[in-house]
Amino acid sequence: MAIRNIASLGDLSGKRVLMREDFNVPVSGTEITDDGRIRAALPTINNLVAGGAALVILAHRGRPDGAPDDKYTLRSVAERLSELLGKEVIFFAEGLDEEAVAATKALEPGQVMLMENIRFYSGETSKDDAEREEFAAKLAKLGDVFVSDGFGVVHRKQASVYDIAKQLPSAAGLLVEKEVGILEALLESPEQPYTVVLGGSKVSDKLAVIDSLLPRVDALAIGGGMAFTFLAALGNNVAKSLLEADQIPTVLGYIEKAEKLGVKLILPTDVIVASTFSETAEHRTVTAEGIANSDLGADVLGLDIGPETATVIAEQVLSSKTVFWNGPMGVFELSPFASGTKTVAAALTKVNGLSVVGGGDSAAAVREFGYKDSDFGHISTGGGASLEFLEGKTLPGLEVLGW
Repeated sequence: MAIRNIASLGDLSGKRVLMREDFNVPVSGTEITDDGRIRAALPTINNLVAGGAALVILAHRGRPDGAPDDKYTLRSVAERLSELLGKEVIFFAEGLDEEAVAATKALEPGQVMLMENIRFYSGETSKDDAEREEFAAKLAKLGDVFVSDGFGVVHRKQASVYDIAKQLPSAAGLLVEKEVGILEALLESPEQPYTVVLGGSKVSDKLAVIDSLLPRVDALAIGGGMAFTFLAALGNNVAKSLLEADQIPTVLGYIEKAEKLGVKLILPTDVIVASTFSETAEHRTVTAEGIANSDLGADVLGLDIGPETATVIAEQVLSSKTVFWNGPMGVFELSPFASGTKTVAAALTKVNGLSVVGGGDSAAAVREFGYKDSDFGHISTGGGASLEFLEGKTLPGLEVLGW
């Protein structure tokens, strides 16, 4: 995909760069619990500051439904960004009127200003094109050029992502450029053997990405809650485990397609079950024989892949040159059901090739386990945007940056 980069904007010294970032980070009280998305923006910010630009950053957190809500303020983000940059980040929370325009025009080269949550304004997420364009016209007064660096929102047709890029000279930031390059490699030129590991709760969330990647991979490993729909499709009783019965015909089709394509399909041969979704729940491992004999029990639910399955997936990962992983293998937030996800994460750190953690819960899991971003080839900031890219969809925020 050919997208305009920062170099296409020419000399930015003395100019106001209006930049969209994805600072949708988790916050407990006023404390940011995972600053990964903020740190991911630093290369672009530092590049522009070093070039003498004044930065005006637009970002969002949560879904405040088009109105101010202190629960979703970006004040703590401004404080953390100041710490990471080692310089003051001006936080502007006074609205988007002429006072805001004047404040941006008063910025000196190298200064950074973060505007309050862009989703406090209904025009940002409006489904009405004219309303979004009108709001984007107000945003355009805040900068001379626009840089799109929030990959996690490029699949959204929103004013600060899509419409603004049509109203100012625009380009992709370094993060967006990097994300596109890596995801394109997963689609178009992966080094073989190529393994994809998918987890998470619902198989319906991953159908399109399975459809897109299955003809490209050597192995597909399935874990998490979505695995039980695959096990049920093969005739197993999955008790009270998460099951999307309406997806069983589709899943059977993927099982047959994998066999025809010669793709190694890895499904759980053992699972960890408990009677309740709890940290203190009594739990046990059901073996392959137990699964085959529908021996999960009537009143339990599967909450993690078992140690045998985790080992098989880890060995497959370690034998691969390219690995894409999206979705935890179990309920990693509860320690009795975190081992499957931990085993897969550990294997990805040792891949002799490209290992990509596909954002979302997978990224949250590896950081919770204490891994650094540098332990992997790439941790995507995209989540849903990453999946839609790999599904082959056209993403509005990228399309508008095309040559």
